[in-house]
Amino acid sequence: MPVSLAGPSAPPTEAWAWVPSQATAFLPAAAQRADVVGEAAGTSINHSQLVLQRLQELLRQGNASDVVLRVQAVGTDEVRVFHAHRLLLGLHSELFRELLSNQSEAALQEPRDCAAVFDKFIRYLYCGELTVLLAQAIPLHRLATKYGVASLQRGVADYMRAHLAGGVGPAVGWYHYAVGTGDEALRESCLQFLAWNLSAVAASTEWGAVSPELLWQLLQRSDLVLQDELELFHALEAWLGRARPPPAVAERALRAIRYPMIPPAQLFQLQARSAALARHGPAVADLLLQAYQFHAASPLHYAKFFDVNGSAFLPRNYLAPAWGAPWVINNPARDDRSTSFQTQLGPSGHDAGRRVTWNVLFSPRWLPVSLRPVYADAAGTALPAARPEDGRPRLVVTPASSGGDAAGVSFQKTVLVGARQQGRLVVRHAYSFHQSSEEAGDFLAHADLQRRNSEYLVENALHLHLIVKPVYHTLIRTPK
Repeated sequence: MPVSLAGPSAPPTEAWAWVPSQATAFLPAAAQRADVVGEAAGTSINHSQLVLQRLQELLRQGNASDVVLRVQAVGTDEVRVFHAHRLLLGLHSELFRELLSNQSEAALQEPRDCAAVFDKFIRYLYCGELTVLLAQAIPLHRLATKYGVASLQRGVADYMRAHLAGGVGPAVGWYHYAVGTGDEALRESCLQFLAWNLSAVAASTEWGAVSPELLWQLLQRSDLVLQDELELFHALEAWLGRARPPPAVAERALRAIRYPMIPPAQLFQLQARSAALARHGPAVADLLLQAYQFHAASPLHYAKFFDVNGSAFLPRNYLAPAWGAPWVINNPARDDRSTSFQTQLGPSGHDAGRRVTWNVLFSPRWLPVSLRPVYADAAGTALPAARPEDGRPRLVVTPASSGGDAAGVSFQKTVLVGARQQGRLVVRHAYSFHQSSEEAGDFLAHADLQRRNSEYLVENALHLHLIVKPVYHTLIRTPK
């Protein structure tokens, strides 16, 4: 029953039949102000939860239903019957509104996975909420898309993106689904997760489900996170063995491997033992020769005859010790920390024995110049200091020496931030530094390191991996 907010009326009498201006004249000023304030403030009465409960009962019991939905799982005789209400279905879905405008019963055919969650879908139309499991995300999103329920479509897509970031979503399956539905935001989220966690994905059962199109998308990226380029070659070879693609697809994929990033000794082993190279060797013979030539000469000498501006000479995000180091910072909100590590000067075999030392400073509460305290103004009055919580995390990576072996070589720096999900560490964030910069301006800009259950922390520790990529092309001038 609707709740009336109007109180009972007093019986009219001549003694109180004054106009408002006359009546208020007889009231004390305080009483007049209280009355005005009371009118302005009002009182909120919220029975929304009660309304939701009534709607749930309406759906569960089918009271006063005026339409019947018969949902059949495709390929089966199983039919689920839902007694529903035309008004509530039509409020959310234009398709339901048109479908039920002149009939009280509708037969719907849905894929088995969609039919299995149709009760949750209908419940959302009544109550505006539901509980989602990983395996139910795609069928619920498919139903929301089919029936034009935009709010549910957005909600499930957000759920999928959030679980990708947490490392628990089936990224390969969701990528292919996003491509099929044209959901560009979800596709990009899946692609980013796969790039940052390629080692884990390549070792899982999902790797066999990767399509040639997705494989090609991944092979072109320079932000792939893996142990080294040799690991990527072995993952590709495993995929080729399972997928058995046409020769043209296999050869195109093999040509996307960055062979100059693989040391010569490992290249010799691949040529001697790789089934993929035994089958498709002629297609990549020129790339293998290029890699051997690159390793045999100094980068400066090589550049006199060949162009090194292509992606083949740019390292990806390699986790091997030659390219960086892990750094676990316990209780990161406590105080400043520092560390140092070494990387190989460059990927060329000519530089294999030459190292660059890097110094790293982490500050949990660094203050930009604009927020630093000014202790007195022009009149000599002391001004309050900025609060520690006004600061933000900062990470600075600098070479120990600017001369010597590193002269002329530019370096691109990447910092990976890990999170533990289902017992394994996944990359949740990545920050790249411009080659001429010593820090990432947005490093952990939105992180709350004071909170122990922060998404950036694993058991109250910040798990970082520091990567340095030597880049030759700013040093080298190729002949015209």
